[in-house]
Amino acid sequence: MSLKNRDQNSRSSSVISQKWTLLLCLGSFCAGLFFTNRMWTVPEFKGLSRTTAVEAESLKLISEGCNPKALQEKDVKRETEDILAVVSKSDNARQTLDKTISNLEMELAAAKAAHESIRSGSPLSEDLNITGQSSSRRKYLMVIGINTAFSSRKRRDSIRATWMPQGEKRKKLEEEKGIIIRFVIGHSATVGGILDRAIEAEGRKHGDFLRLDHVEGYLELSAKTKTYFATAVSTWDAEFYIKVDDDVHVNIATLGETLIRHRKKPRIYIGCMKSGPVLAQKGVRYHEPEYWKFGEAGNKYFRHATGQLYAVSKDLATYIAVNQHVLHKYANEDVSLGAWFIGLDVEHIDDRRLCCGTPPDCEWKAQAGNVCVASFDWTCSGICRSVDRIKDVHRRCGEDETCEL
Repeated sequence: MSLKNRDQNSRSSSVISQKWTLLLCLGSFCAGLFFTNRMWTVPEFKGLSRTTAVEAESLKLISEGCNPKALQEKDVKRETEDILAVVSKSDNARQTLDKTISNLEMELAAAKAAHESIRSGSPLSEDLNITGQSSSRRKYLMVIGINTAFSSRKRRDSIRATWMPQGEKRKKLEEEKGIIIRFVIGHSATVGGILDRAIEAEGRKHGDFLRLDHVEGYLELSAKTKTYFATAVSTWDAEFYIKVDDDVHVNIATLGETLIRHRKKPRIYIGCMKSGPVLAQKGVRYHEPEYWKFGEAGNKYFRHATGQLYAVSKDLATYIAVNQHVLHKYANEDVSLGAWFIGLDVEHIDDRRLCCGTPPDCEWKAQAGNVCVASFDWTCSGICRSVDRIKDVHRRCGEDETCEL
């Protein structure tokens, strides 16, 4: 009996232990789930969350959908960018077209100038292409024309002894630097007379003249200027054409450096720009017979370069050559040149180094490292007593002989 009771008690205890074990397991499992969801949160990495450009744009559009002002500003911004892009392309195309048209106009003008020179009997260089195709001609940087007269032999010799290279040096300057320098003179009223024969003899000795189909005379300087540019353009294909008086000192290398800075610009007119009074009174120097064309008494001229030295680019020199027969001549040559450019899209460059004074002015500037292009005395419209003084000016204001372009 006792064994039976003991066996029953043992079974009852085993059943109870199994139930409690199952309950404890279930409780532990639930507790584990509770604490896991509450405390163990898996971190989100930014690198794992990626959106494509299209999705980002879509999200942006959705977020802006509630903001009509933002959408309007965005549309305006896009339209502005599109307009700027079109304008930029149009501007580039316009510049290219302008450059092409300018080149064609210069070639056409050169052809017309050559034709006019042939018809008028003006001398042409051997390397001139009659068809006007300037591409086959030798290219030069600049042509310097020194305006001179029959009575100025001593002035010419003083220039030859100072700033104008002679012989092989001048030839080297032409071949290596593309710089042409010539004394410019026409002929006397009596063609073949003693004055012309003297110039021909001087020319055979030095070979530095450019003869013009023009009758010399002080009151004909405007006509001489037109003929000079026409003859120079038909003779040499240069980037710039310069006119200088024969009583002015010039530093050639400094002049070349000055012009090179403007070589990529079209229609350049360089000099010391001025605007003096229009002189109506007869008998005074620089009297203007056509003063009434400039308005009321006491008016001033339009801006123009002083006549001692100025330079024009090839397209302007060609313009003068082509239109020389219809360009009006005023009494003063520098005024005439300025008048020919009125109404044209010309850039006037005022460079005061082209009109320095004689020593000590140009000397001080040279010592300061600002070498002058040209020097003369305003009171004399050139170097006063240039034959006697130009050597001193050259010694004190001339550039170093080793100076090169």
